[in-house]
Amino acid sequence: MIIMVPALVILLGAAMILQAEFLPDEKLLLLPPVNFTIKVTGLAQVLLHWEPNPDQKPRNVNLEYRVKINAPQEDDYETRNTKSKCVTILHRGFSASVQTILWRGPSLLASSWVSAELKAPPGSPGTSIVNLTCTTNTVADNYTHLRPYQVSLHCTWLVGKDAPEDTQYFLYYRYGSWTEECQEYSKDTLKRNIACWFPRTFIQGKGRDWLAVHVNGSSKHAAIKPFDQLFALHAIDQVNPPLNVTAEIEGTRLSIQWKKPVSAFPTHCFDYEVKIYNIRKGYFQTEKMTTNAFVSIIDDVSKYYIQVRAAVSSTCRVSGLWSQWSRPVYVGNDEQKPLTRWFLIVLMATICFLLLMSSLLCRMCHLWTKLFPPVPAPKSNIQEFFITTNYEKAGSTETETEVISYVEEPGFETLEDSVF
Repeated sequence: MIIMVPALVILLGAAMILQAEFLPDEKLLLLPPVNFTIKVTGLAQVLLHWEPNPDQKPRNVNLEYRVKINAPQEDDYETRNTKSKCVTILHRGFSASVQTILWRGPSLLASSWVSAELKAPPGSPGTSIVNLTCTTNTVADNYTHLRPYQVSLHCTWLVGKDAPEDTQYFLYYRYGSWTEECQEYSKDTLKRNIACWFPRTFIQGKGRDWLAVHVNGSSKHAAIKPFDQLFALHAIDQVNPPLNVTAEIEGTRLSIQWKKPVSAFPTHCFDYEVKIYNIRKGYFQTEKMTTNAFVSIIDDVSKYYIQVRAAVSSTCRVSGLWSQWSRPVYVGNDEQKPLTRWFLIVLMATICFLLLMSSLLCRMCHLWTKLFPPVPAPKSNIQEFFITTNYEKAGSTETETEVISYVEEPGFETLEDSVF
């Protein structure tokens, strides 16, 4: 018992010391940072920089800072650094604040705020572009082994409703530290740029950084207000359709295979959707999978067409757009056309056979003469008009003899017939 008393005293002392360390020091006064500046370092990108207050005491305290973005969109975060890079649109201006903070156990000590601001760039209202849309697409690059895939960029927009007719727009994009101006524009009827095409860019096929697009303009009649927009690559990337889609039928087994799309992502980074359309029955089924092969059991023989599309899987990138469907691949037989053709052939053969048998039967049984007797025709022998009848009686006998004589004109034979 005597030994335990010193141990308890030591434990109580240690607890008091720890508690004192975690209690806020009422005498500690946190001062705000100094020399807070906002500097534009790129398209839609600013650098926030500040310095610790030189009058801050004690100086060996591990200070932190809280940064608050006020415009164009509110946001806040904490950092131990004295500078911070921020990616944001700038055509509406930018403002931020920073303060010194110190965590002492569960309590937070904070200084007052210091703020800085960037004014919105000049320009007349209604002159900036509207409805800016951009898409990216990956193509194979056979000219270099360092970058086997190239990413193209296509952007379109509409002219501002109050922009003068002589307004001309110019587009730039920034990805990472690379900034590039458009060289290939499409124009409207007034020859104003309304679309841009980059066949090759510095955008990485598997990149995760924001794509910043900036469009400014010029006119002799008004100051054209610039416009910024940020794009997440997964949201605008137009994935290519799968390659080499093949299909074959063995009995009732339909086997479909394909290759991954042209993309910087490896094979395991894709989800697929297969569409099988039954042409005879007029319905289709769709199946989703992560492999590049699919087997289906079909009920009967028919003609099908198969299409496959792809999307980058969420295991490799944030889920985005599906690709277009691949070109249809036709397989199987269409039952309707062969059945119709064979039916016509059998029908014609049956008709011909029946006609032949009817003709033979009629010839054998003289049915044509019985069914269709010949129509009497006027006699052409003129001798019928010159018949005379002579009656002779021989003595007393009662036998009467009738003699018919045919009298003909010269040139005709005389025939005599006796009828008793």
